[in-house]
Amino acid sequence: MGTVVTEITLTNAGDKVRVEAGVRACARQETVSARQETVSARQETVSALVDTGASMLVINEELQQRLGLEIEGRRWTTFADGGRKECGITEGVNIRWQNRDCFCSAIVIPGAKSILLGVIPLENMDLIVNPVTQILEGAHGDEVVTLAL
Repeated sequence: MGTVVTEITLTNAGDKVRVEAGVRACARQETVSARQETVSARQETVSALVDTGASMLVINEELQQRLGLEIEGRRWTTFADGGRKECGITEGVNIRWQNRDCFCSAIVIPGAKSILLGVIPLENMDLIVNPVTQILEGAHGDEVVTLAL
């Protein structure tokens, strides 16, 4: 199977909650001539490599910092070459792909050259890689199906 790359939008889920609750997303508050500054959740649209060998969303430190994601824990991560390294796990990230979205944490791999979209968010958004067309698509067409057995 070839390489499948797709565009996803990542949003700091904590920011999103704070904005929806009417609280500033950034710690630094500024007043601009008596009017309230418009605050929004930090988000970025990125190209991600769809990696069915990865379990989670994988990002690098630069993206983690731009999104303002806090590291909430650490986890040993095994790489394709068999190497292992302890990596940071972020607070919640909202992943949006076309009309679908999900909420998960991300593994932060220092110096990672690619953003990886792993199987947990793929399953959560009911997505598969079509082996014939080699594109990402809904496992059940346009309808998002959540399985609960």
